[in-house]
Amino acid sequence: MEAIRRRVEIVPAAVGVALLIGAIAARQSFLDRHFLPSFFIPRPWYVLIESTVRAAIAAAGAMCIVGRSWIARLLTRSPVIVGQVMLAAALALGASEVTLRAIHLRPTEWLVADEEPKRQPDIRLGWVLAPSRTGRTIVGGRPIEYATDADGYRVRSAGEPVDRERPAIVFIGESVIFGEGLNWDESIPAQTAALAGVQTANLAVHGYSTDQMFLRLQQELPRFRHPLAVVSIFMTELFGRNLDDDRPHLSPGLIWEPPVPASRLMALAGLLVPYRRNRTLNDGVRMTQEVLRATVALARAHGAMPLIVVPQFGVEDGAARALRERVLEPDFPVLVVPLDPEWRLPWDRHPNAHAARSIAQAIAAGLPLRQPAHDSSNTPGRRAGSTVVAFMSHRRSGAISIPRRLTDAVRPSPTTRIAPLALEVARDTSHSPSGV
Repeated sequence: MEAIRRRVEIVPAAVGVALLIGAIAARQSFLDRHFLPSFFIPRPWYVLIESTVRAAIAAAGAMCIVGRSWIARLLTRSPVIVGQVMLAAALALGASEVTLRAIHLRPTEWLVADEEPKRQPDIRLGWVLAPSRTGRTIVGGRPIEYATDADGYRVRSAGEPVDRERPAIVFIGESVIFGEGLNWDESIPAQTAALAGVQTANLAVHGYSTDQMFLRLQQELPRFRHPLAVVSIFMTELFGRNLDDDRPHLSPGLIWEPPVPASRLMALAGLLVPYRRNRTLNDGVRMTQEVLRATVALARAHGAMPLIVVPQFGVEDGAARALRERVLEPDFPVLVVPLDPEWRLPWDRHPNAHAARSIAQAIAAGLPLRQPAHDSSNTPGRRAGSTVVAFMSHRRSGAISIPRRLTDAVRPSPTTRIAPLALEVARDTSHSPSGV
């Protein structure tokens, strides 16, 4: 019996050594590579959680090594009981999987069905905003109203739909562009409209990934008669969404794929421990680059200027910078907008109205309007004219050249890049310059 116990001791000792090696090998560089930045958890907290888990794993390994004799005695003293416990655990896992399959689990980015703004299923996109409705909620102690028109675009009120016959700056994105926790006038598209004097269309949908944004743009942009610009968003904190396959998604090569069925237990484990393999990361980076490139091409094909806005709260850490530089290629029309890390909603990580205004100012500064050159033709009751919208090139470091009315715009980082383009668009001067 003693010889058997000595041999059994090898098992907990080997497990302990493996845990210690794993804890030591999981240095911060490894963790930054395989655990992506989180939008909802600040990086210092994220690093603290990772360090705590590493310490716990190392402690467990040390306990296995030190207590290997005790563990071996337990295993050899009552092998039948140990076998029964292991069988019971396996059966419990199997029963949990069967039970969870009877429950309708929602996609990771749409876990609560009835939260505002309300969404509804869509076969190709996964979900879209419920059209023609007004929802109300409380965010940070403030009453917030979300209104959508018949096309599911966010608008000031359900009775003020986007006019697709008029020139418009088209916004695609997720909750940041939509204006989570902000009333209409405080949202990025609405403030951009007020600053630029051009209608904006807010096509953003909560929980969207980069490929979902593109699929929605692909579906909606041809319906606009005069799209002036297409503004999209990229945040390293949201890149992890691009790797999810529990929703309709694009794979490398821009191939549309339906949701991938997965083990319910594995899905829950992935939420708790969001480890990403190298292959998954590489495919996600490739797909994101292809989607952004296709978004730029689609905008230009419709005569619109593409612009990828990159909000940057506070000092960008090395892991986030490495991911951003890996995804965003040098020729992409990128606008990095530095923001104060305090400019977030109370008890929320979304930009507040001040941050939204700074982003809108940066966008409007890249789309300065020249004075309208009215033509001689008029339609009864209206004055028709034209406005040249000049999209200036800012490839050098320094402040953006902006009209006098936008002198309080933020200063961009040296990486700010806006591709030059000039468009002459018809402008109906009888309309208010604010967005709808």
